[in-house]
Amino acid sequence: MPVELKINDKINAIETIKIAPFRKNIRKTIAHKHNKYLELVYFTEGKGYHVIDNYKIEVNPSIFFVVRKEQVHFWNLETEPSGYVIIIKKSFIDNCLDNEIKLLISKITAFPYLYPEDKKSIEQLFQLLISEYESASRENNTIIEGLLKALLGKLLQSEKSSFTNSSTLYHKFIELLSQQNKFSNKVEYYANLLNTSPQNLNANCRNECEKSASEVLSDFVISEAKRLLLYTNLTIVEIAYTLSFNDNSHFTKYFKRHVNVTPSVFRQEAN
Repeated sequence: MPVELKINDKINAIETIKIAPFRKNIRKTIAHKHNKYLELVYFTEGKGYHVIDNYKIEVNPSIFFVVRKEQVHFWNLETEPSGYVIIIKKSFIDNCLDNEIKLLISKITAFPYLYPEDKKSIEQLFQLLISEYESASRENNTIIEGLLKALLGKLLQSEKSSFTNSSTLYHKFIELLSQQNKFSNKVEYYANLLNTSPQNLNANCRNECEKSASEVLSDFVISEAKRLLLYTNLTIVEIAYTLSFNDNSHFTKYFKRHVNVTPSVFRQEAN
């Protein structure tokens, strides 16, 4: 009998955003999804690893994680963590007065993690956000929106230098996929970019995550398809083109084979 996946809910029904310090008592969690909210986590202290959609990422200060609402993840921390958490519901994004925040959130969700360069400013912005969130006047979201916009902008300044700490071919493969604006469905394409053979890339992936390179690529394409369906206004035809499918029909069949519903149904059910 399949085990039912746990659904976590860290925000009450009436709130649309929550900002708080990362709980120091958290060490290990079981694999779970979130109840339809985006979670942003920034570590200033702590060691261990984070597994998200079967990708294992080492936790080192200072690292920023993005956990989208459709993703499965868990923590395994070896030392006491310190940092910050922001939880964002779709209703907060929909009601933002500043439309640029929607664009920034769409951009940040393309990255599973980032290594911010300006650590001092990032931490100050988190502290200001917590202070404003905890104030009695937080019903007015104008200041929170402004601080969140500044934080996301600062984080995205780091995107070009974020993927430099990995050593294995597998991690370089994941990082390469994360930085692609347009995908290929061929493992050979990425093997050439990594100056290796498809066979070597495949062996490295199996050693790191017990999946073939083509399975890793397929997982990433589906994850990116879900992100674009949830966090952008792109049409399904545009998403199919972005993910290098020849036509919308091919993309729809591919998506349904992996997710059991069509892209349009997935988008409707998520809203």
